[in-house]
Amino acid sequence: MADHTTAEHDFIIVGSGAGGGPLAANLAEAGFSVLLLEAGGEHECPYYQVPIMQARASEDADMRWDFFVRHYVERDKRVRDPKYVENEDGILYPRGATLGGSTAISAMITLYPSNSDWEYLAKLTGDDDWSPEAMRRRFERLESWRGPDPDPTHPARPGDGSRHGFNGWLPISRANPKIASREPWFLKIINAIDAESRATYRTPDEVVLPNDPNDWGFVEKRGEGMIFVPVAVDDGNRNGSRERILAAQRKHPDKLEIRPHSLVSEVLFEGDLAVGVAFLSGARLYMGDPSAADAHGPGTPKRAYARREIILAGGAYNTPQILKLSGIGPRAELERHGIPVRLDMPGVGANLQDRYEVCVVHRLIHDYAIFKDQTLNVPGRDGKADSLFAEWDADRDGPYSTNGSLAAFVARSSVAEEDPDLYVMALPIDFHGYYPGYAAEGALEHDRLTLLVLKGHTRNRGGQVTLVSTDPRDRPQIDFRYFEEGTDVEGRDMQGVLDGIAVARRIAARLDDIIAAEVMPGKDTDEQGLRDWVHNNAWGHHASCTCKIGSSDDPQAVLDGDFRVRGVRGLRVVDASVFPRIPGIFICSAVYMVSERASDVLIRQHNQLG
Repeated sequence: MADHTTAEHDFIIVGSGAGGGPLAANLAEAGFSVLLLEAGGEHECPYYQVPIMQARASEDADMRWDFFVRHYVERDKRVRDPKYVENEDGILYPRGATLGGSTAISAMITLYPSNSDWEYLAKLTGDDDWSPEAMRRRFERLESWRGPDPDPTHPARPGDGSRHGFNGWLPISRANPKIASREPWFLKIINAIDAESRATYRTPDEVVLPNDPNDWGFVEKRGEGMIFVPVAVDDGNRNGSRERILAAQRKHPDKLEIRPHSLVSEVLFEGDLAVGVAFLSGARLYMGDPSAADAHGPGTPKRAYARREIILAGGAYNTPQILKLSGIGPRAELERHGIPVRLDMPGVGANLQDRYEVCVVHRLIHDYAIFKDQTLNVPGRDGKADSLFAEWDADRDGPYSTNGSLAAFVARSSVAEEDPDLYVMALPIDFHGYYPGYAAEGALEHDRLTLLVLKGHTRNRGGQVTLVSTDPRDRPQIDFRYFEEGTDVEGRDMQGVLDGIAVARRIAARLDDIIAAEVMPGKDTDEQGLRDWVHNNAWGHHASCTCKIGSSDDPQAVLDGDFRVRGVRGLRVVDASVFPRIPGIFICSAVYMVSERASDVLIRQHNQLG
């Protein structure tokens, strides 16, 4: 083994997504030397840049890994999903495989988590640094709110109680309301959500809607009703972890080294101290890469060492995979694969959680006028662009400068506990989940309205990520164990989804003059049929919680409250896998905030060490 005392970097961070990217930038700005390893490349193209192309970004072969997950262990259940892919025995679950991780292919929705998420962690760890107040300060630090605000006569500014941040590294905005005025049916849909919100919550006409869901007052009162959709869009361009990383590297090129095409295979130890990582260098090594299987080469084995710590930020699937390949995980699983057990830790890969999502899809009486003669795509090989792309290209404005969401509605289901758990969002396309080719197919029809229903604060904790081999290039097996296969024995998650469909249908009922038919699930479906449809069609896209923070007496706990892997030294995890239970409604903002807290912890502790 090479002498780790020759290490060139203070920290090695594995993964450049919402957890690892901001952490790498913050550590570099604090004066530490960081090596950031990313298994993907640094591909950038209009699919990345143009916000409306977010679905196509997730199908870009240069920016994604394809996981195929099993919603049910029982095969006869999982094959009932129309999205099921036979030769992969699962449902497509794309993840980012480029600089920025999954923030590079996400829908950019940046919705503030619930305060109860932080209260739970503060109580669990006994550390007030996890409190809602402490975590809000971190959100203010990372946010650069760009508006426009819903009420132009009362713009959010420091001191007005909104507690937005204005000088952070993450620009957040909402779609310019003027865009909606260009399509009469967009206005009708937005007005239907407004009317349903006012009727449900008896909101007076003089109260301005939509609500700002990231306003501190709205968060504190656990607000419900119509909201605008905050997105990580800056002057018409996607932004996120990648922009944060590159900005820090430009400022501190001697402190932050980015090494793409580096697939980490294991953490290296001396005794119980993590000192480095082994990795394979090369493009398209991981079997999740959409290249043909025979295109995935063996890679060139390499090692890198750190003077201070190793931080895993590979996400809810790959972080537990790396830990297990390093001998940290459930003893029986490791021994089954012949991996020497460094630490018997049953919680690694367990506790996998996600949202449940379904879509109520409608066919309208004719196409949207704004989509006439539009390809809803970037220019082809002939270089010809549709007029909406040309508008974005010239001015970074117009419909392509948004992520495509018109407005949303937040509500409590009949099974909600402390916080609103339903999110219903209007999309002027056909979207009903992830399957190969979904992005292109969804843009073909120009007469669709989708009301996406997302059930947050789910109760199911029964999912699991397990190894299929000791080859780090292989994808792990991912079993979510939906509904009755999981831990929600009372069926509260299913009831919550059904309640969300009811909200979507109430909104749609206000659009009878433009809706020709409910295409999916179909209005003629009886109650049991609707349950069956949800059971067979639901999906998720916020995988988390597979290396959870927990107390020292919890045998399933993987991490302590400062992200350290219990039982070893010099190794931490900072990504979506750290949560004991899935936070908020959309997860990205919570992971960004976790990254900011991890930055504070590491900088403080290592400054004290000197």
